[in-house]
Amino acid sequence: MKFSKMAIAAVAAAGLATAAHAQGVAVGATVYGPEGNPVGTIESVADGVVTVDTGKHRAPLPANAFGEGEQGPTITVTKGDLDAMLDQRLAAANEARDAALVETAAVITADNQPLGVIKSVEGDAVIVTGSESDLNLLREHFAVNQSGQLMVLFTQAQIQEALAAQTAAAQGGQDGA
Repeated sequence: MKFSKMAIAAVAAAGLATAAHAQGVAVGATVYGPEGNPVGTIESVADGVVTVDTGKHRAPLPANAFGEGEQGPTITVTKGDLDAMLDQRLAAANEARDAALVETAAVITADNQPLGVIKSVEGDAVIVTGSESDLNLLREHFAVNQSGQLMVLFTQAQIQEALAAQTAAAQGGQDGA
């Protein structure tokens, strides 16, 4: 499950939607809460999603969650409430990831390609045995997708690119010895 999609659904379900889309929703604008206190700054606006940087989290919110107040764009929750919702969602996502990170678990890539199986998990170090070689990754590189599958947060192309760069660096080091 991609965290940003999960956060959007959580915030929408929490009742952030307002009657009309605010006109002041633009990158750099300050977003205000129901009491008129700042919640964060708009970091990006794309494809109906407005990302608000609260200082603690980057909160992806649906564009229709914004109203227009005297000071600028508004939402119906405070900064504390928004941070708390995202803290809960992040904790739940990390708990699901940690439960799935076990030896012999199958792993797919972010673009839904089979990657391999977990060979070992020691602290934050995770080794995945793939078709070509073992991959050394970190716990933070994994998530559980919407189908409940353990996935690495990289596409197959990104992994292949990193492996090629690693191989080239290793060969360069051997040539210079």
